[in-house]
Amino acid sequence: MKFDSYRNVIKLSLPLVFSMGATTIMEFTDRVFLGNYSMDALAAATPAGITSFLFTAFFMGVAGYVNVFIAQYTGRGDGDGVGSSLWQGIYFALLGTIFMWMLALMANPIFDAIGHDPHIRELEKIYFRILCMGSGVCLVGYTLSTFYSGRGATLTVMVIHIAGTLFNIPLDYALIFGVWGFPELGIKGAGIATVAAWSFMTLSFALITFTTKNNRKYGIWRNRAFKPVLFMGLMKFGLPGGVHFFLDMLIFAFFVLMVGRIGNTELAVTNLVLSINSLSYMPMFGFSIGLSTLVGQAMGKEEPLKALEAARSTIHIAMAWVGFLVLIFLFFPEPLITLFLSNTLTMAEERAILEMGTILLKFVSVYLFFDALVVVITGVLKGAGDSRFIMLSMLGVGTVFLFLPLWIGNIKLGMGLYFSWSCITLYLFVLFLVVLLRYRSQKWMNIRVIEHYSAPVPYSAPVPSPGKAHD
Repeated sequence: MKFDSYRNVIKLSLPLVFSMGATTIMEFTDRVFLGNYSMDALAAATPAGITSFLFTAFFMGVAGYVNVFIAQYTGRGDGDGVGSSLWQGIYFALLGTIFMWMLALMANPIFDAIGHDPHIRELEKIYFRILCMGSGVCLVGYTLSTFYSGRGATLTVMVIHIAGTLFNIPLDYALIFGVWGFPELGIKGAGIATVAAWSFMTLSFALITFTTKNNRKYGIWRNRAFKPVLFMGLMKFGLPGGVHFFLDMLIFAFFVLMVGRIGNTELAVTNLVLSINSLSYMPMFGFSIGLSTLVGQAMGKEEPLKALEAARSTIHIAMAWVGFLVLIFLFFPEPLITLFLSNTLTMAEERAILEMGTILLKFVSVYLFFDALVVVITGVLKGAGDSRFIMLSMLGVGTVFLFLPLWIGNIKLGMGLYFSWSCITLYLFVLFLVVLLRYRSQKWMNIRVIEHYSAPVPYSAPVPSPGKAHD
């Protein structure tokens, strides 16, 4: 393995890892604040957040596929293709915004059907409505970020995400607890702070994207027209990507909602452990986006072997990070769990949560390697345009190894918390085997995404080297 491959992966992906890490810290501190405010607020935040993001994820998955188009147009050297692709993603994000506004009106029937404790249910509805109403700015901002991640300008993405996190954390604390002159809003304040941070980041991306320089180089304004052929190309590859992202969220939403039917304590501890688990998932998602960019650029240049080199390097780096986290989860679980605990808990309640959380972190330590490899390998397949396979494999494996066992085990047989976590572990292991086989088959190396959606690059005859005789 060439050292240059590792260096390229780190140079491009590390800023995205820090970007996702900033997002993780934002979510992590939000859950810590809510846990210290009220265990009921913590219990309600994850189901409501996941349910909202479940629908947002579909539109993010499609709009985010602009990253692959921009990466491949960048590799091809087609600046107008970059600008046009960005605008098609923006139009789709606006459609998603309208849908999410309408979904906010459905909070009552959705959470009444889920059937959590009535007090938890009311908190879930509040948080869900706020996130749905504000998700439009998140979708537009995520689309704008692909203009930078797809071209490999990932430092820009990192800076804006870190700035958004620094904006969010103090505002989140102030609105939850009612300090520094702000009202005490609890879970409502957490939702408002999140939307405010999304708005801050989207505005930042917009200000630096729509400039004269970018218009000159990429047609960032002159290519604003809706282009049906290019838009349908984005739908062809992006819709399976959106369904894949939707299914990914649906699986964990279903898992959390099934655990919520077991009991409030089990739900709160599961949410707590999943928040800790995000310390691994979100950075892996950063590596996945970076790898999609590297693979997309390589495929745009017709250099699939470079895509393979980038994939192997990323896998090695990801495994090193996951191994480090597993050691922490196994040997230092209690300090992590204690961060989320309220001072109002009795010693018996605190001990029960610590014991349950420690066991669940062992489940996380088992499936973490499989989960990380799934995220990284799907980044390869996505960057090459193999999004349909990702969608179908997740649908099939999720149905057989997660949805049906969880439904039968929990609803029909009452098998409890540890059975539920065994199902999620089995699902991730089988999904890993499926995507690994696809990756090793190298069929993804033969897919072409943009060849039908842009004019061919003009051929330039090679310039003769001086000092040599020519016919």
